Amino acid sequence: MALTLSEKILSEHAGREVRAGELVVVPVDLVLTQDGTGPLAVRQVEKMAGRKAANPAGTVMFLDHAAPSPRKELSNDHQLLREFAAQVGAQLCDIEAGVCHQVINEQHVYPGAILVGSDSHTCMGGALGAFATGMGSTDVAVAIAFGKTWFRVPESFRVKLTGQWPAGVFSKDFILALICQLGADGANYIALEFTGPALTRLSQSERFVIANMSVEAGAKVGLMATDKVTKRYLEKAGRGEKFRELKPDAGAKYERKLDFDVSTLSPMIACPHTVDNVKPVKDVAGTPIHQVFMGSCTNGRLEDLEVFTRIVAGKSRHKRTRVIVTPASRDVYKAAVKKGVIEKLLDFGASVNTPGCGACVGVHGGILGDGENCLATTNRNFKGRMGNPEAGIYLGSPASAAAAALAGEIADPREFF
Repeated sequence: MALTLSEKILSEHAGREVRAGELVVVPVDLVLTQDGTGPLAVRQVEKMAGRKAANPAGTVMFLDHAAPSPRKELSNDHQLLREFAAQVGAQLCDIEAGVCHQVINEQHVYPGAILVGSDSHTCMGGALGAFATGMGSTDVAVAIAFGKTWFRVPESFRVKLTGQWPAGVFSKDFILALICQLGADGANYIALEFTGPALTRLSQSERFVIANMSVEAGAKVGLMATDKVTKRYLEKAGRGEKFRELKPDAGAKYERKLDFDVSTLSPMIACPHTVDNVKPVKDVAGTPIHQVFMGSCTNGRLEDLEVFTRIVAGKSRHKRTRVIVTPASRDVYKAAVKKGVIEKLLDFGASVNTPGCGACVGVHGGILGDGENCLATTNRNFKGRMGNPEAGIYLGSPASAAAAALAGEIADPREFF
């Protein structure tokens, strides 16, 4: 019988053919925790099984949400995770490594793997053909301790991207438009399967954006078939042997099929305070922006920083708009230094921070003041997300962030190319 991507991956791990709606218990290949949710997971592991990990090499613990730690309470959580990783032999990515989702895809995720993480944006791994999904800390604790977990095999939506990408329009604009179309709960526990000629023309970095934000429509996973772009990415990361061709079967059953012509897209902005409150940039142009945040697991890669600097190089930021840049990983930071991107950002007037989540989660690194607006390249704009419920968060592409940094307000990035 023909299988979707999620059915195919779960079937391989279950050792039998499984279908949407079935309950399965499967081994997991990789487990991710971070410093916000990891301490609870560790304490749950200790309650269930003592200090042990079934697969230490596939258990990766990150200190990224508060890196470096801004408070003693968080420092104590970091200490707990460091001690646990050392005792069980798990891999630890300390405060200099970067955002968990970026680093685990750089170093560990591969096609056909099952990755579970105590963070909702773990689904970013679907861009490499992995069944990657976020779970609660207790479920992740079970995966750490026993090396397996349970799923209800999700139903699937096929999302086919066609057309040519317009200049100044990026995958961030597409995924925001799709979330607006589906609604914040329009794909609850659904496997979103992305395909089509316009998808195959995207870089791996741009594909990560789409998979990362699939959860903002409620999706369980955001999956893509593997191809030469996937292979090149893995080869460049020194993991070319992990590549395999993985695609859905012809005739696989989908609950819904959506066709999206990207040639009709314009730059999109998600307005406060929900990710599905999306408008074309022309409808919100002129909204004052006090802070621009370039970073996060969604758009903090080298390609994103290069898009930003191509627009702002040789210019100065607007005097009322501060700019904070946080590379998504140490490797991204090093590459940006080597290519002169960091120097251009500093010359522009940006503050460049250590790799990590930075301002995204509102713990440190750029908390907003009352009444301020931020245009961020992140994935969420919930009320209070960046540390202040009296502030407004607008989401957009790196190009839209650059336009706002130059204009001091939301502006159409196509005017600055």
